[in-house]
Amino acid sequence: MNKSLLIWGAIFGIIAIVLGAFAAHGLKPILSVEKMQTFETGVRYQMYHALFLLFLGGLPVASEKVKRICFYLTLFGVFFFSGSIYLLATNSLTSFDFTVIALITPLGGLLMIFAWIVLLISFFKLKKK
Repeated sequence: MNKSLLIWGAIFGIIAIVLGAFAAHGLKPILSVEKMQTFETGVRYQMYHALFLLFLGGLPVASEKVKRICFYLTLFGVFFFSGSIYLLATNSLTSFDFTVIALITPLGGLLMIFAWIVLLISFFKLKKK
């Protein structure tokens, strides 16, 4: 599980940097300030959760079960939250209306929150030495 956490943490980090640079240089001239800020929110939360996965992959006190649950919650959370934000922010650039997927954005946010809650609960369950 640690290897998957580290690999996906690195993948999410790389993609966040690429998308952030693309937005700053390629999208800035064609998106409104509001849409740029929205896009940057997706990038920021993706990077936060890339770091979360890297942290979790190197965390010796979390059980494999906790790591697996957090991994899947974070994976789907980032895809739903950041992915939908990217599509919604660039909606005006395509002929497809991505507003139909707007409801998966908060679902993705909830999944990411639940990943942190699962980790927090596991910390409360740690035995004192």
